[in-house]
Amino acid sequence: MSVIYEVNLSVQNEIATEYRQWLGGHVREMLALPGFIGARILEIVGDASTTEATFCTQYELVDQSALDDYLRVHAGRMRADGVSRFGDRFRASRRVLRDVGGY
Repeated sequence: MSVIYEVNLSVQNEIATEYRQWLGGHVREMLALPGFIGARILEIVGDASTTEATFCTQYELVDQSALDDYLRVHAGRMRADGVSRFGDRFRASRRVLRDVGGY
């Protein structure tokens, strides 16, 4: 059963355009890793007066084992790339979602 690995990003407005451009390439790199079968980048619509842009990136993986392999083998390197480029000008939180059937 596939799983969704979701990464929510809060990015300072001053770097939001540059970050969004980088994020597209980052997602393509993720999709080249074993077990990744799809992805989408969403912008979270919020209060226009905020000082941050917010994005939600959802990756679909073939199963939990593929996610576990990613976290063990690739996650450190993939996360380090964003930190080396943008430092502390963004924050990320992550969660895993499973389809439980539905409508």
